[in-house]
Amino acid sequence: MMPVVMDLLYGGLLLLGWPYLVYRRLTRGRSGTPLGEYFGRVSARPVSAHCVWIHGVSLGEINATRTIVAELHRRSPDTVVVVSSTTRTGREQARKLYPHLVTFRLPLDFSFAVRAALARIRPSIIVLMELEVWPNLVEIASRKGIPVIVANGRVTVERSMRRFRWPGVRWVSRRMFRRLRWVGAQDALYAARFIELGVAPERVEVTGSVKYDAAGVDDRVSGQDSLAAEMGIDLTRPLWVCGSTGPGEEIAVLDAYGRLIKQFPDLQLAIIPRKPERFGEVASLIVDRGYACLRRSTGSPLIPSGVVEPRPVFLGDTMGELRKFYALATVVFVGRSLVPMGGSDVMEVAGLAKPVLIGPYTDNFTEAVDLLISEGAARRVNSPETLAAAVSDLLRHPERRRQMGQAGRAAIVSRQGATAKTVNRILDLLS
Repeated sequence: MMPVVMDLLYGGLLLLGWPYLVYRRLTRGRSGTPLGEYFGRVSARPVSAHCVWIHGVSLGEINATRTIVAELHRRSPDTVVVVSSTTRTGREQARKLYPHLVTFRLPLDFSFAVRAALARIRPSIIVLMELEVWPNLVEIASRKGIPVIVANGRVTVERSMRRFRWPGVRWVSRRMFRRLRWVGAQDALYAARFIELGVAPERVEVTGSVKYDAAGVDDRVSGQDSLAAEMGIDLTRPLWVCGSTGPGEEIAVLDAYGRLIKQFPDLQLAIIPRKPERFGEVASLIVDRGYACLRRSTGSPLIPSGVVEPRPVFLGDTMGELRKFYALATVVFVGRSLVPMGGSDVMEVAGLAKPVLIGPYTDNFTEAVDLLISEGAARRVNSPETLAAAVSDLLRHPERRRQMGQAGRAAIVSRQGATAKTVNRILDLLS
């Protein structure tokens, strides 16, 4: 009954939303995903006794799968692993990270598409990263005796909890969550929320975040020097890196930079927006503010008209190189946090022993941010003025930067181990 109800609901939503889908296709172009994958016609996986299907919605979740996939290969080399994603950036990253694995777009949650994908993949277990749960996928897999679990689980109260409490949705969500065989929650608060949503308490375990394990504890990153040489970044001068920025933040960053260069004329700035579709917009913004925009993708500067010898600002407009920029940084601002967008991953920066600045909006990474602030590894800012003041303070005090960086790295190391707990449970369910 449940699959029939959900199919009717999805069909109605598709009828209502098709104009938007057509508009999106026309404005963004083709996604590069074969149409058949939307309906479960994915590549068949290799023959093996066991298969683990891991799914992450986008780039961050796919990156978080790295340690789980590596540990599964190490401990159970005969087990086949397949990886799916939902967004274009997630699928591109999956193909890049796992060129020898079957990777594909998660089928739409219509029952016929789910059944088609299950028939081709034949998974022994399905691992959903964070909160990427779908009613028909969970229902049909459970009926077939395929355990569905959540790894690195988190439930944000502002979005997810409110959505699952909507009238007419609650009965579907509770049935779906009751069918989950295990949830590895990032912290005790998220664990309590999963239980509130319907997961049996004995099936919920606090594992910590696998992103702590994925946050490489390194002093250097492969390719950082070549990136600096190709872009013209001067390694003898301080570099302020603003990563994963969102709409409205680049303006704030450029305003702060205008104040800072009066105190620190040799300060360099690199901005790496979170969304690829905003690269052109941010490039134009940099030029409009009177700076020369040095794009990583082209190597050719964009020069503002009427400005003699404009100061350069580096724009990271390629995928998969954010960590290289972070490795080169003197100070890092982690974006989508100065505007209400939930924040971005701070653990990668901390693992590189860099001082972290963040805005007030970090709901998606509450536990990690609170940890770094409590350990003295991160600072909050609330405006371009306070952002400039915080960068200025760290530039003037090298020892303070070093202490923050080392404190962040130590905090990351102390929280590692979620991957081992997750893989233990996967292998238990396989056996």
